[in-house]
Amino acid sequence: MNTAKFMVWFRLLWMFLKVNILSPSGPASIGLLYKEAVSKEVMTEAQFVEAVGFSNVLPGSEALKLAMFVGFAAGGIPGVLTALLGAILPPTVMMLVVAAVLQRFQQSNWIDGFVAGMSPAVAALIVVVAWELFRATSPKGIDRRAMLVAGLSALAFWFELPSPLVLLGAGLLGVLLYSRRSYG
Repeated sequence: MNTAKFMVWFRLLWMFLKVNILSPSGPASIGLLYKEAVSKEVMTEAQFVEAVGFSNVLPGSEALKLAMFVGFAAGGIPGVLTALLGAILPPTVMMLVVAAVLQRFQQSNWIDGFVAGMSPAVAALIVVVAWELFRATSPKGIDRRAMLVAGLSALAFWFELPSPLVLLGAGLLGVLLYSRRSYG
């Protein structure tokens, strides 16, 4: 077996295990995965943005689609399988543990308080990750065009349009706003 291929697969497995252990929530894991995939040169920033966009447009779990996209970019079909294993294992084990604990303590009052306390923190975490992703991926920094796309997208989400349609619309708007016209 080729040692270089094995190292790529091991790196993918370790990356997704680490991301899914340290940041088990979907949207929050994108920031950590960005740091792992882009800074360690598994993929470029443009490829990562493309992966996040397509993983949100297509139906299914974003985390698994992102694992497949990154895995394929880095290691082909074996990379996909390795990344999926790393992405599936931590949440599966954690969910089994949480389900067992909740089953045991489901009648306790402190569970309601715990969930009520976590909800605003989760919302804040999503906002922080969204801002970091927005800043890191806006072409040439944050400009009026990026703010327009973000504002219209937020408005569309406010009116509960399906996220695949909002992302597709934002992509098409990006083509109109950011593509240079060539005459010739």
